[in-house]
Amino acid sequence: MLAHENAFVSGSAMAKKLGISRVAVWQHMEKLRQQGFEFEAVRARGYRLTSKPARLEPALVRAYLPLRRRSFTLAVLDSIDSTNDEAARELAAGRADPFVIMAREQTQGRGRLGRRWLSEPNGNLYASFAFRPRVAPARMQTFTLWMGANICELIANFCRVAPGLKWPNDLLFDGRKAGGMLTEARIDADQIRDLVFGLGLNLSTPKGGWPAELKDRATALDTQVAGTLDVNKFAAALIGRVLLAYEKFVGGDHVEELADMWNRHDVLRGRRIAALLGSERLSGTASGIDEEGALLLRTDRGGIERLRAGEVTLQRPGNA
Repeated sequence: MLAHENAFVSGSAMAKKLGISRVAVWQHMEKLRQQGFEFEAVRARGYRLTSKPARLEPALVRAYLPLRRRSFTLAVLDSIDSTNDEAARELAAGRADPFVIMAREQTQGRGRLGRRWLSEPNGNLYASFAFRPRVAPARMQTFTLWMGANICELIANFCRVAPGLKWPNDLLFDGRKAGGMLTEARIDADQIRDLVFGLGLNLSTPKGGWPAELKDRATALDTQVAGTLDVNKFAAALIGRVLLAYEKFVGGDHVEELADMWNRHDVLRGRRIAALLGSERLSGTASGIDEEGALLLRTDRGGIERLRAGEVTLQRPGNA
């Protein structure tokens, strides 16, 4: 019916296609109404979809996915402590990969370095993708960067906007954070056993505005997009992109693409930054990333530092 959103589809045609009775079709329609779908029913013409739920719905996400991207399992939860934690628990319990955990709310959402991630139930996207890659740990150095570049490409193409990437894991619009990524893994002696890639993306500005501590630093996709973003279509597109990006990464087919994709969205390149590595503070100009995902910093002393970890901030003109 999604393929004929503005047209009537007869109950008998649906029954034949699904291999069920007309009564069973009616029962399914009633269940869909309970989930927020609305239909117009006209005798001798059938049913016409008039309204879809605005919130995340697994049935809609799956319906919007291309057929070749459906070889995974999806769970959409009303509330969870953390989608990353739930994905890790499911992997430890033996759930077959790949699978995706999405939630409408997180009570203990977190980002890099254990920082709290505001995860209110206001239409944002909280998602974790779980894999068992069986690759050497050394290969994972560019994984989050590769995924971030792919997500930026998706947002740019799907929403017709210009997102930015701040090394190593922040998604920005106009210098304000709209999303973050968190990759966590369990490692055996010589390979990655379990891998969870988490994404928190602000789709909607909170109804009451951002908390005081975030109002100058946070933003949401709805400030950039004209009209209303269909969260289910977007979630389906995201899943398809992440699964394809993962396949390319595991197959080693991403290496040549990464630098170009990262450079298209890199908000640090060519700008003055400060990097904090433990108690050491370095200043200089960001010069992109190397083949291993390290941030290249041209220091004020003229040398190049390769940063594999640390906190990076943009320096305002006049600040040392």
